[in-house]
Formats: sequence, structure tokens, C-alpha cells
Amino acid sequence: MGRVAELAGVSVRTLHHYDEIGLVRPSARTAAGYRAYSAGDMERLREVLAYRRLGFGLREVAELVGDPSTDAVAHLHRLRGLLVERRDRADAMVAAIDRELVARAKGLKVTPEEQLDMLGARLYDAIGGAYTATRRTEPRIAAQIRDALGDARTVLNVGAGTGSYEPADLDVTAVEPSAVMRGQRPAGSAPCVAAAAESLPFEDHSFDVAMAVSTVHHWGDPMAGLREMRRVARHVVVLTFDTDEPGWQDRFWLTRDYLPEFAAVLSGFPSLAGMADAIGARAEPVPVPWDCADGLFEAYWRRPGAYLEDHVRRAMSVWTRVGPEAEQRALRCLGDDLDSGRWAERNGHLADLDAADLGLRLLTA
Repeated sequence: MGRVAELAGVSVRTLHHYDEIGLVRPSARTAAGYRAYSAGDMERLREVLAYRRLGFGLREVAELVGDPSTDAVAHLHRLRGLLVERRDRADAMVAAIDRELVARAKGLKVTPEEQLDMLGARLYDAIGGAYTATRRTEPRIAAQIRDALGDARTVLNVGAGTGSYEPADLDVTAVEPSAVMRGQRPAGSAPCVAAAAESLPFEDHSFDVAMAVSTVHHWGDPMAGLREMRRVARHVVVLTFDTDEPGWQDRFWLTRDYLPEFAAVLSGFPSLAGMADAIGARAEPVPVPWDCADGLFEAYWRRPGAYLEDHVRRAMSVWTRVGPEAEQRALRCLGDDLDSGRWAERNGHLADLDAADLGLRLLTA
């Protein structure tokens, strides 16, 4: 028991207490008659300690680890989802604190309500609310994705978020690690499993198609996630971004003229060719309509003033990734150019376009 306590970073007294209340009871005995932990006991102890460190009470932990329908893999997926949610909340708090620091450095007043929101539960809800307000299904992109799904009947939507682009006429199962995002899925949407792309809890070839829409760049290991999609489905459809073309960041005036830091955000992102090879896919461009309903990063290429709106930017992960200094500099320069007419001089030709190729690509395998 002493060795287990040392490995687990807890006291022997804690282990004795877990034994007394039946939470983790050593099921083996040494030759000398001392209590010892089997592999199964250690697995259960790992789960108990993980839930405890996430703030669960002993009664809640007992119910979780005592659920006969949940095995070790299911617990790992659940724990991962809880940790990802906590990480997302922490990232959101850091971004909010950075914005307050910038405001205070400029001598701007920060209201008591804003200060409390920054550290309160409403912070992430507000960011998530902006996501659902601006990130909706764009019908023309949805039609291209639907065509790629072909004659599929069962679909796995990986990194599903709030459910945009899920085909209503097919049998869809969603996978989303963030509890905050899962909580925003509308009533009647597809059932959603708390899991990560890199470790999908499904048997080989469980689905006709696995799809992923504008999510691969959020995965810890994109290539592993793509291989998992290929494992669990006969076909794969992925909406992603092309960074292979030389000077790709110059395709979009926002990254070319105002936010060069965007290139660093995707510096570790796999190449389009590498992703296509991983799943045996072909790639096709996905034009972004000028009036795109989905408020993704490139959506407002013909409506530049939208980028000055805070609720629009908050639904785009790019701004959090580049940091507040780059964000404020880009907004200041863009605002000045819009006021002076310089933006129109540089980009006036865009007014004649109904759609633009800004690097979105659909991989179909």
C-alpha cells in the first residue's frame, strides 16, 4: 500500500479511507498477508483519483466508477472531455484577462460587471453564445458536403460542435469533446458522444462515412484523428484548409495586410497533401460566398466592417490564438483603412465577385 500511495501521490491514510468506504479495496494479498492492489484495482484507483482531482465529491466518484455500463475506455473518454472543457474555459479566461490588460494599459475603464464576467461562469457561455449566433450552416457549402457524402446512410460527425452541416436526412452520430459545445446542440439534433477524434470509441467500419467540418485544426494530433476516421468508416469527408500553395496567406486580404500572425497559427498544421495521403482522398476547392451565413474566419471577405464587431471575432478561434496585441493592431489598421478608403482602393475588385477561393478544401476519400 505504501508503494501505491507513493506512485499515486496520495497518503496511505487516504488509501485506507478508500478501502474502508468500499471505494477502492485491494483485492489481493502478498505472501506475508499484506493487502495488495491488482491491475484492476490500480485502474479503478486511477479513475477515482482523476475524478477527485477534477473536483468530484466521494459520493459522485463512487457513482461514476461503480457504473456497470462504463468500462475503462469510456472513463478515459469522459475524463478527457472534462479536461478539454476545463482547458477551453481556462483559455477563454486567459483571452478575457488579456483583453482587460490591453484596456487598462490604454486607460480605458473596466466596469465591475465586466470584471466579474471575466472570472465568472458567464465568460465561456458568452463566448459560446457568440458562436451559435454567427456560426450557422451555410447552405451552399452544406450542399457541396452533402454531395460528397454520396449514398451514405450512417454518418459519424467528428468534432461536431453545435451540429452545423449535419445532414438531416441521414442517420448521424456526433462526436464532440467539449461539454460546453455539446450543451449548445439544439433539441432533436443527432446523439452526441463525448470523445476525441484521435481515439474514437467505435469498431472498425462502423459507419458509411465519417465527416469533419472546420475542426481538424483544433485537434491535438490531426493525422491521428484522420486515420481514426478512416478506421471507423468506409469513406471520409473533411472540410479543412490548404497551406501547401506558396504565399497561401496572401489569398485573403485580412491575413495579407493586417494579420500576418495567422501564418504562425497554422505553422504546425499538416500539409493538405499529407492529410489527403493519410486517408487516400482527393481535394476540391470550397468557394466562400460573399454573403456566407457561417461566420468562419474567411466569411466576411466582402464585408470587412464585420471584423470590427467583437461578437463576430469571438466566434473565430484565430483571434485568441494570435493574442490581443496582434488583434488590436489589426483592428486599428483595418478601421483606419476603411475610414480613409484605402481598403476599397486595394480590394475594390472584390465587389464584382459572388464567391472567393480562400483556401477552404474538401477532402473526399
